[in-house]
Parts: sequence; C-alpha cells; structure tokens
Amino acid sequence: MNPHKDKADAQIRQAIDRENPAHVTAFEGFDGRAVFAIAVAFSIFQIWTAAFNPLSTVVVRSVHVGFLMLMTFTLFGARKASERRCVPRYDWILGLTGFAIGLYHYVFEIDLIQRAGDPSMTDIMVGGVAVALVFEAARRIMGLALPILCGIFVPYALFGRELPFGLAHRGYGFDQVIDTLFLSTEGIYGTPTFVSATYIFLFILFGAFLERAGMIRLFNDVSLGLVGHSKGGPAKVAVFSSGFMGTINGSGVANVLTTGQFTIPLMMRFGYRPAFAGAVEATASMGGQLMPPVMGAAAFIMAETIGVPYSEVALAAAIPAILYFGSAFWMVHLEAGRHNLVGLPREECPSALHALKEGWYLILPLAALVYLLFSGFTPLFAGVIGIAATAALILGITVVTAIGPTMLRAGFWILLGLIAAALWRMGLRTEHLAFAIVGLLIVPCLLFKGGRETLALVVNSTADGAKNAVGVGVACALVGVLIGMMTLTGLASSFATTIVNLSGGNLLAALLLTMVTCIVLGTGLPTTANYIITASIAAPALLTMGVPLIVSHMFVFYFGIMADLTPPVALAALAASSIARVGHMRIGFIATRIAMAGYVVPFMAVYDPALVLQTEDWTAVVYIVFKACIAIALWGAATIGFFWTPLPLFARIYAAATAFLFVVALPVTDEAGFVLTVLFLLWQHRRRRSLTTAAAAL
Repeated sequence: MNPHKDKADAQIRQAIDRENPAHVTAFEGFDGRAVFAIAVAFSIFQIWTAAFNPLSTVVVRSVHVGFLMLMTFTLFGARKASERRCVPRYDWILGLTGFAIGLYHYVFEIDLIQRAGDPSMTDIMVGGVAVALVFEAARRIMGLALPILCGIFVPYALFGRELPFGLAHRGYGFDQVIDTLFLSTEGIYGTPTFVSATYIFLFILFGAFLERAGMIRLFNDVSLGLVGHSKGGPAKVAVFSSGFMGTINGSGVANVLTTGQFTIPLMMRFGYRPAFAGAVEATASMGGQLMPPVMGAAAFIMAETIGVPYSEVALAAAIPAILYFGSAFWMVHLEAGRHNLVGLPREECPSALHALKEGWYLILPLAALVYLLFSGFTPLFAGVIGIAATAALILGITVVTAIGPTMLRAGFWILLGLIAAALWRMGLRTEHLAFAIVGLLIVPCLLFKGGRETLALVVNSTADGAKNAVGVGVACALVGVLIGMMTLTGLASSFATTIVNLSGGNLLAALLLTMVTCIVLGTGLPTTANYIITASIAAPALLTMGVPLIVSHMFVFYFGIMADLTPPVALAALAASSIARVGHMRIGFIATRIAMAGYVVPFMAVYDPALVLQTEDWTAVVYIVFKACIAIALWGAATIGFFWTPLPLFARIYAAATAFLFVVALPVTDEAGFVLTVLFLLWQHRRRRSLTTAAAAL
C-alpha cells in the first residue's frame, strides 16, 4: 500500500467529482433515496416547464436555481466530498433554504411586479441570503477562483465613489445592488440562468438518455471498425469516439470519464506512453464542446447573447470543430509514425457496418434533433422532442423485444403510429403528443421484468441528467452577479476600450491579448463561466476593431475550451490522469502540444470569416478550409517533429513559419505559403526515398 498514491488518487477523484456531480459516490439509506428523488423531481420540473410552459420565465429561473441550491448542498460538502457518506443536517438546512428562496418569485410574483424598483426590506433580506448561497454553492463545486472573481464586483458597485485610478463611478446602494442581483433578470436570474434552465438542461438530459441507451458502445465499436487497424489505431479510435460523443455530450470532462475508460488503456496496451494516451483523450474530449449539434453550454448562451438562432451558432462551429478533431487525428498519426506504433489486428476490430446494423435506431433521436434545429425550430422544442423520442425509443424497443414474431413487432409500431395520428387529429400539440406516447409505452413496460428494468434505466437517466447540470447551472447563476454589476456600473465598455488601447489598434495584438485572457481565466474557471466573462469584456473590443459579431464570440468560446487543457488546473487532464495513472501536469502539457495545431483555426476565422460560414461564396469556404488543412498539417509536423521522416530543428521552424503565413490571409502570404509548402513536400519526399534506399541496402 502506498499512502501517498492513495491520497493523490483521492484528490483526483475529489476534483473530478466536483466537476461531474453524477460521478459522486452514492449516499446510503434515506439520504441516498432523498437525493435521487430530488434529482428526478428536478428533471421532471424542467421537462414539464419546457413542454407545457405553465410558469413565467422569472419563476422558472428562480425555481431552477432553487433546485440547484438543494442539489449542491446535498451533493457537495463544505470541505472534502470524498469523505461524505451522508448529508449533514446543516447542509439539508442550507439546501432547503435555497430551495425555499427559489419559490419566492412564484409565491410573491404579483407583489414583486407591483413594487418593481422599490424592494421591501424582506425582499432585500431574502435576496441577500440568496446571493450568499449562490456564492457558497459555487465555492463548493468550483473552489474559490470564480466566487472571488465575481465577488470583487459587488464592493466595486457599492463603493464606486471611493475608488482611485479612474475606476470611480457614482456608486450604488445595497438595496439597488440586491434589486439588480435578485429581483431583476440581470443578476443571478439573468441570461445565463435562463439558458441553463431551458436549453442547457434539456440537452444534458438528452445526452444522459442516449448514454444510458448504449450510445457509447455504438460509438466505440464504429470507431474501432473504421480506424482501429490503421497506424496508431488506438489513438485514432480515441479521437473518433470522442468526436462522436461530442455530438450528444457537451462536457469535455464527462467525455474523458466515459470514452477514456476504454481508449486510454487501449492506447497504453499498444505502446503509447501513459501521459500521451491521457493527453490524446483529454484533447479529443474537450473538442466535444465544439462539435454540433449538442455543443458546450456556452454555445447556447452565445446564441442568446448575440441574438441569433442556435442553429446558426452550430453551423458556424461545424468547420472549426471538424478541423479541431482533424488536427488531433493528424497529431496522433504523426506520433505513431515517429514511434512506429501499429494498429490493432483486424480480427480484434469489430465491424463498423455490423455495429450500425445493431444500433442504428439509437441514431434516430440524434437525427431528429439535428433536423429540428436546422429547420428553424427552437432549441427548447428540439430538446423536448429529442428527449421524448429517446425515451419512446428505449421503451418501445423493450416492448417489441418481448413480443416475439416479426409480424407482431411491425404491427406494434403501426398501432403506435395510428394512436399518435389519432391524438394529433384531436388537436394535441407536438410536445404533448410526444409525452402522451411515452406515457402509453410505460403501461406495458410495467407488466414484465425486462420492462420494469428499462423503466428504472429511464428514471436513472433523469437523475444523471439533473446531477450533470448542477455544475454548469451554478456557474451560470454566479456569473450573473458579474454581468449584473458590470451592466449596472457600465464597466464592460471600459474594459473594451482598455483592450483596444493596449493593443494600439492592432488586431493581431488584440487577438493575442484576448487569447491569453481566456487561457489565464480558464486555469481557474469552468468553460461556461470563462466564456461569459470574456465575452462581456473582450468580445466587444474585437467587435469595435471590425471582427464580425459571431466570429468574435466564437474566438472567445474556442479559446475558453482550450483553457481546460492548460496547466496548472487542466480539468480534462486531471480526469484523464485518474485513468492513465500519471501526473495531470504531464498530461496537460502534452495535451496542449497535441492541440497546438488547433490554435491556428480561430485566428484564421478572424482574418477570413468564411471559415465559420459567414459568406455566401462557397468557393471562399473551400479555399479557406484547404488553407487551414495545410496550416494544420505543417503546424503538426513542427510540433511533433515528424512528417514523412523525422524533422531536424531548422525544418520544424520552417514548417511553423510557413503555417503562420496561411493565418495572415493576404494574397502575397498565401502565395508564399503555397510555394514554401511545395518545397517542403519535395524535400520530405526526396528524404524519405533516400532513407528507404539506405534501409534497403542494409
């Protein structure tokens, strides 16, 4: 036994658990049943409000935060979560107090509307407690960094008249601050909380249903069948499966903990260093937040913030996401070539076609979601239908399996379709109809053992979805404090002016400043909070310098994600270290190197917005994608030190400089880049031929 190793493992598990509450050790006895019931009730509330819209938006946000408080104080202790086997009484009191405050807007909704702008003493006292509980909940989940950063802005608003160095402003009273933070839609119930209470929660729940239904196994089998036998196959499987997982799960750390359990040991078994194996999985998994249709939570907030449909954000992210995974795939291919790492034997790789034949039905809800999103329907409607379709599919497949003969199975689906058509003619709304079908399928499932087990799976999925939404939801509520105070004091415009002044009006300097800000903030903040803060501070500066609105926000979003790979915190690397059994700092530095080729993508998007489809000229899109592929290929070669043959230092510098020419996006730099690339390829071809000849002579 190694006590130091056990202690390190406990610290790793604790950090991961705080990022992914669904992985917290289950409590025993009453506490376990109570927390599970609360999580299920949370999901039911969110589905009910999304499908039937019975409450005003402020009440939905308030009750949503109330549930978040209750779940946070029961799931996370004031100190070490790993030692909790039950929920202390004081945490039940704090959680129930937070939930009761969440009902305040529901109980006194009319009174609060009538005295808007003139809060009573009770309003101020309750609001003060609510804000304090949000800060404590965030501290328990994310540590001190985000609460301190957001907390600074409260005294800034209160004591504005006493501040030096040009920071002074008129100052605001305590009642005005609480009015903004608790009674308006600018504070803890602001836009981030609205998005968390609607789109984000539903899409997290959608992913939880698909994961429970067996989507992870389907993705792994398809990935193994496609690339498992190729050079460096195990690492390429990690990239592929993480890319597939990214279509249904917008959490990078959760992706590491699901696909990584399979891919990291597989890579280590076939010769990859443990640190490199963990880094590949961490890098690929973080790209899940970029991959449509279910992107990271920040993408939904982006759509709401800049006032465009979510489908437009997903479309803009499509090419950068593909390029990100393409760059990761290229980097592991080069690493495999450098160390001569082979793939899996073909007989050990499952057939991708067979896997699709077995699990094709799991793709149907995802296909329906994509169709609805890109057909003009709201993410709220698409999420509700996606969840209902997945639940109906899981329950329906269970019933059909128990029926037996193929004719009876076909008759069951036809009968179900006829019932749906009849209900449609009766005038039921689509989302009501979808859940009516789910309700009908529950009845036969209650009648046999396999059906009851499937119902348990569905209920467990709702609990998992609620727990997975806690971290993002609390971050959204807390960041609302920062946004509310910046809006109240007008500080956001001052930050934008400062960035423009520091950059001297130079766009590249402003981009580098923004990138550094995102990465520095990301060492202590989750991706969603990082995006919200930098979008409030830096994105307006880029906008004033001529960068299109969606491009400036995509730039910030992209580097906010990359920050999760950056040491010293590097949450994705921390998650991978628990599987690879090496230090997360080593994994983080290697992951940053693997992702390095992806760093050129957002810069290229700024200099040529065609990369994020901000043009109607498809030839421009094809041209910039072609350039980006060349730049990524060269940047990867420079980083790994290998192309067709090993690269000496001067060749790596040459490749990096050539890649940079494609980023600048001027005609002369493009032409020079193409010429230098051709020369590089000719040199590599000649060198490979000479090395092959020399090897044959031996």
